[in-house]
Amino acid sequence: MDSDGTQDARGTHASPVPRPAGPPEVPAMPPRPPRAPATPPLPDGSAFLSWLRAPRPDAAPGVWRFGHRPRPAEEPEEIPTRQLLSGALIAFLVGWLVWSLLQNGYLGNWWWVPFDLIVPDAWRGGDSDLGETGTFIVYQGYELLVALGIMIGAARLGRWGEVWRRFVTPRFRRPEAQEARTAPEDDPAQWNELRAAGAADAAERLATEARSGLMRDVDHARILRAWQGVRTGRHSLATFSGAVLKDGAAACLHPSGERDLPARLARHDLVTGQVRLGTTVDDARNPYAYRGTGLALGPDLLGTSLVAVGPAGSGKTGTVVRPLAESLCLHALAGRAAVVVVGAAGAGLGPADAYDVVVRIGNQESEYDLDLYGGTTDPDEAAAVLAEALVGDLADPHPGSDSRRSTTVLAQLLGPFRAVHGRFPSVPELRQLLDGAPGPFAALRQGLQEAGQESLLRELDARERQMGQPGDVGGVLGDRVALLDRPAFAGFFDTSGQSRPFTLKALDHPVRVRIDLPQRGHADASKMLARLVLAQFTASVAVREDRSLFACLLLDDATGVVTPEAVRGIQRLRSGNAGVVLTLRTLDDVARPLRGPLLGATGCRMALSGLTPWDGQDFAEVWGKEWTEARDVTDRQIIAETPAGKAVHMLRRVITGKAPTARAVTVRQVERERWSASELAHAVPAGHAVLSLTDVKGEHAPPLLVDLRG
Repeated sequence: MDSDGTQDARGTHASPVPRPAGPPEVPAMPPRPPRAPATPPLPDGSAFLSWLRAPRPDAAPGVWRFGHRPRPAEEPEEIPTRQLLSGALIAFLVGWLVWSLLQNGYLGNWWWVPFDLIVPDAWRGGDSDLGETGTFIVYQGYELLVALGIMIGAARLGRWGEVWRRFVTPRFRRPEAQEARTAPEDDPAQWNELRAAGAADAAERLATEARSGLMRDVDHARILRAWQGVRTGRHSLATFSGAVLKDGAAACLHPSGERDLPARLARHDLVTGQVRLGTTVDDARNPYAYRGTGLALGPDLLGTSLVAVGPAGSGKTGTVVRPLAESLCLHALAGRAAVVVVGAAGAGLGPADAYDVVVRIGNQESEYDLDLYGGTTDPDEAAAVLAEALVGDLADPHPGSDSRRSTTVLAQLLGPFRAVHGRFPSVPELRQLLDGAPGPFAALRQGLQEAGQESLLRELDARERQMGQPGDVGGVLGDRVALLDRPAFAGFFDTSGQSRPFTLKALDHPVRVRIDLPQRGHADASKMLARLVLAQFTASVAVREDRSLFACLLLDDATGVVTPEAVRGIQRLRSGNAGVVLTLRTLDDVARPLRGPLLGATGCRMALSGLTPWDGQDFAEVWGKEWTEARDVTDRQIIAETPAGKAVHMLRRVITGKAPTARAVTVRQVERERWSASELAHAVPAGHAVLSLTDVKGEHAPPLLVDLRG
């Protein structure tokens, strides 16, 4: 099977998988006719320009940067509102009282001494040189200065400035026009980089399209991606300029002809590549810089992989997988990413129109098939991937050895079969070979003898000698293959050229793929197929030629998928600009020896509400401890020794009902868990999650309590 995922095995192109041939060059295949956009074009470009010019300051990992206003790293000491307002009022009353006492002479006339020392005698009295009006103004002016000094002192004492900033200024703050703050040389809508490179006509065409409302966020991201190809030398400036002058904002289209998804449920920002998942809760356990900010993920974080754990109904699919799948599909339309989404049929992973390829395993109406061997022609590579899918979840399928023996057994059969038939065996043929059926073995032997394949004959002889021996894994492999040799899968995994197989070798191109697993009635087969897809994904992305394209696998419900080899594969993804997203109902679905390595191999870890204390303990261990300030407060009863003191204490006891006490506060530094197992199990509200993040550069965010509904 030599399919590369873009055509059927017979070599026809009647129903090709959309495969960008590298924008802005003309695609090698004719694209499908474009569908009407999901949202009608704007009557003008004001909304698009406002979005494009919005501030996106640099921020910590996971912060929604669109319109973000950075906060201090440490929380400032803020006076409680009640205390602040009462203090301001009391300060005003004190100032007014002091002024009243001065005005009425209750405090003497000493405050007139500066006036007598400074003001000339000729300015005093009704017959002064200034006249009555001038004298009145001089006296009133001095009184005004004294009153102003008293008010300044009262304002400083009562923190009137903070009252103004906290309660008055926000009500009169007006949003500034973004266009007025954007200098022409920094305006992204002017495409100044294109102008500087000599493509002024193309830049002017794009600027006109943006102003007229004909450009979308996907168009902007797609053209920027194409311009990246020009800067790196993959495409010529003339080809790029010609495509833009011809098609404007529709230049360099994805071969599907689509410029947007049928619908969007999440908030996306394709300038930063982020999708918003929720809001970081304003909670004392969250760092102050994160409180109240949007929480977003992008390829820079998904490149370290994500594992999300939560029971059924906690929101893994709807609030995590679906928004991420939607975001990566938008990136694919922009030529930035390739995405494969795997889940149960009807799991709500997005409409079929949002994908280029939909593989419905077990559904006879499926247009595409899944290549069981990953599109490779190397028997050893095919055997390694297939062995991982078949028996990778078994802790010890063959006593005294490891999974390499399963790979060897399969290679002993796949190599001879391909040498004789020019293809790999179908599922029924592979099952017969593993079960040791005499007819297929005799046919293989005869074919190898006629072709003079002596080395492959020795492989086949070794397999025949091992069959039936203690410790032979052929029987275990045959039992697992039998799960796929069912009537429901009769039309799938075909290797004779009668179907259209999709292989993960197509991840060299920005393709959108959804694979529906037949979990109802075929749970074990679904787990095996999920392991197959994960194994093929990790093997394929490691040998890609163009690693500038981000590749991501979203696996909804990874039960039975995490194996030692899978963990090692996940660890290698970051260097290949790829990542995986795995969801689990509980960590009990992962073998105990693999739970720590899995959480260590993934840079982003999410614990959703409803977690069990046992799962919480694993998260608490991987998140570690931190130094915090502990305050111990003790109350000590005050013993009065004088008669007057005893009388006062008795009066306080009668009024308050409590004995007089003195409070002592002890502050010390202690090391505590960031989130304990009990807190993760009982203190995470419904619709919330605790999420830690690490980006591909190594920057990380501590565990954050996030409202996934915000």
